[in-house]
Amino acid sequence: QLDTFLNWIQHRPIQLRFIELMETGEGSELFRKHHISGQVLRDELLRRGWIHQLRQRSDGPAQVFCHPDYAGEIGLIMPYEKDFCATCNRLRVSSIGKLHLCLFGEGGVNLRDLLEDDTQQQALEARISAALREKKQTHFLHQNNTGITQNLSYIGG
Repeated sequence: QLDTFLNWIQHRPIQLRFIELMETGEGSELFRKHHISGQVLRDELLRRGWIHQLRQRSDGPAQVFCHPDYAGEIGLIMPYEKDFCATCNRLRVSSIGKLHLCLFGEGGVNLRDLLEDDTQQQALEARISAALREKKQTHFLHQNNTGITQNLSYIGG
């Protein structure tokens, strides 16, 4: 199936991203049955002459690959990769107004009260900044700890 995707981006100047399947509370059985390490795809791209790009600010946690014969690029998001969290610059706000610093974090920071009041911009920025200072260095997926995330649709993952 990789060839189908590669053919699709050969003449399209886009970045196609693949996200490695992540274990969640409700998805443990699915994960055990279908998880394939992103390293397998990365190794195949490298074998075919794709080049691992230097990380750009907009890449976030993705590892980006290019090839001289292709207009498009491939991005791989591999949460089980060593130092993945160190490159993650993503935040999410759930539909109930909670800021999640990590897809697999505990709890979340309530922003709803500040989001409902346009005069609270400075307080909102201060609360987000304070939360960022408390962000953990890593998730604990390697220890099979998926936090409170039962499924990624809850927080937009």
